Amino acid sequence: MSQTAAFPKLKRGLVAILRGLKPAEAIAMGQALFDAGIEAIEVPLNSPEPFVSIASIVEALPGTALVGAGTVLTPADVDGLHKAGGRLLVSPNIDAEVMARAMQYGMVTMPGVFTPTEAFQAIRLGASALKFFPASVLGAAGISAIRAVLPAHTLVGAVGGVSEKDFAGYKAVGVTVFGLGSSLFKPGMSVDEVAARARAAVTAWDAVFGEAR
Repeated sequence: MSQTAAFPKLKRGLVAILRGLKPAEAIAMGQALFDAGIEAIEVPLNSPEPFVSIASIVEALPGTALVGAGTVLTPADVDGLHKAGGRLLVSPNIDAEVMARAMQYGMVTMPGVFTPTEAFQAIRLGASALKFFPASVLGAAGISAIRAVLPAHTLVGAVGGVSEKDFAGYKAVGVTVFGLGSSLFKPGMSVDEVAARARAAVTAWDAVFGEAR
């Protein structure tokens, strides 16, 4: 089975979701998140000029940062993400054409799934990790029930209504990646406020999963 790039070994399984980010603030926000200890950053494509923001963050941060786009819905979106230098592709759904195009570029993919059927389709299409979305609806118990039938090595993430308060409950059912959106960033927040929230999330991660090495 073909597969997109393996999900990289980050210090922490945290992905910052910057929905509504403006290009003028992209570098400062990206740098603040990275400095706080969050290495993966996603700019959803329904943000203002998302590819401009992605390109700016990619250029500003070290190569170890995993920067990309969310709400990637079409092959053309994948082309735009590649042109901007992004390596991470996150979507709310699973789409065969999107996954095939991402594979051409060797991207890290995290498509959205909600059911066993979608989860197995994503695995068959070579997903790097599964994004259970919206996780707040499924809950840890729902994810646990689906994860029980998935291949043991499947990397599972929780996104949607998730904050640092939920880490322990999801860890207990095998979730190791979390997408943090409104608990971390909302349009209009200052860089200092986002940085403080990022540090709180990192502290919570370290308390539950152990400090990064």
